[in-house]
Amino acid sequence: MEVKIEESWKEMLKSEFCKGYFKRLVSFIKNEYKTKKDKIFPPPRLIFNAFDTLPFKDIKVVILGQDPYHGKGQANGLAFSVNSDIKIPPSLQNIFKEIERSLKIKTIPNGDLTRWAEQGTFLLNSILTVEEGRPSSHKDIGWEIFTNEVIKIISKNLNNVVFMLWGNFAKGKKELIDTSKHLILETSHPSPYSAHNGFLGSNHFSKTLRYLQEHNKTTINFQ
Repeated sequence: MEVKIEESWKEMLKSEFCKGYFKRLVSFIKNEYKTKKDKIFPPPRLIFNAFDTLPFKDIKVVILGQDPYHGKGQANGLAFSVNSDIKIPPSLQNIFKEIERSLKIKTIPNGDLTRWAEQGTFLLNSILTVEEGRPSSHKDIGWEIFTNEVIKIISKNLNNVVFMLWGNFAKGKKELIDTSKHLILETSHPSPYSAHNGFLGSNHFSKTLRYLQEHNKTTINFQ
């Protein structure tokens, strides 16, 4: 099972990789990929894509998701992102809609958000793998422990990061973040069921760009 992760992350997470829960998690995941072949998403090399694409020190914005898309060919290891040849899912359509509304720009009709990640947006799912057609199928096997620690490491070691927390699940991570040195933006989830309860009209993206400018950071092109 080939897994890729950028060097600075290996250094930040080396103690976590040695813990018992993580070793059990790796064993479980290896067995899932072995026994269920192409039914586990994303492909092994993309499990840590969010970490491999963006060096630790370059993080400016964190967007939290829950678990990967569970349709074949969708998940690419970045929260809310899909491969470029895949139809844009409803939640991401609403994200693009809010960007266009608040920033007065036209988004690129491509659901692969690698372009955001390369500019400093850490697109982190709380759970990094999923079985086809079974959302939350890899819940409570250790991923949440790991990604909670990732959030705490970012909060502790970096300054002036914007955390976008969408929906009750993401809002529950607020307690892991030092609010005295980071900006937390909270609203409803962008899914069609809840986007009109706050997400659309939240101005999270314009607020993010303003905050980055105020703290002398290069901004992100969210097209």
